[in-house]
Amino acid sequence: MTEPRPAFAFDALVLAGGRAARLGTPKPGVVVGSRPLLEHALAATAGAVRTVVVGPDELADPARYALTREDPPFGGPVAGIAAGLAALPGPDDGGAAWVLVLACDVPRAAEAVPALLAAARRRTGEVAVHAVRGGRDQWLVGLYERAALQGALDALPALHGASVRRLLAGLPALAVPDEDGATDDVDTWEDAREQDRRLGAGAEPAPDDTPDDSRRPR
Repeated sequence: MTEPRPAFAFDALVLAGGRAARLGTPKPGVVVGSRPLLEHALAATAGAVRTVVVGPDELADPARYALTREDPPFGGPVAGIAAGLAALPGPDDGGAAWVLVLACDVPRAAEAVPALLAAARRRTGEVAVHAVRGGRDQWLVGLYERAALQGALDALPALHGASVRRLLAGLPALAVPDEDGATDDVDTWEDAREQDRRLGAGAEPAPDDTPDDSRRPR
């Protein structure tokens, strides 16, 4: 027997394949608030019908999500979105009409998603719902109508290296204010320490001789 879908059905796409040059270690495994960043992102997708992670092979966990990657790798978030969307079934194959797009480096994204869903339910013709923090559009914490997202991708002359703004800024959208910093990301170790504080981890960093020490904020 097939279980009924949630009232607002959506699939989820998590971008987890960037270079993380300023951290010096892959972001998905960076531990903040006692959990790797990827785990925080996956927690934010808990209501999704299905989830795809765009990232390297070592992130594979087929029992929990599909894994794919843009080809060639490190093509940027737009190329990652295209790869993730291609890995999800289309509406004709049972895929959801909406897609939650998340960067894996937003550890408090789960706090932002309910507001996005609430806004999506009350939309009046918009095909995108995304967070805004301090006047800045947070495109990678957003819900997008799949057909509109695919159309925007198809309209680009090239995907690799394209800007997220160029992809998404033209979509009719509802902006959801983020007053509490739920969409703040982790680009540096200072960011990681701040997120650790906000999440109230209370855990001491691992000692220097442990393998994952480089992935914990100090």
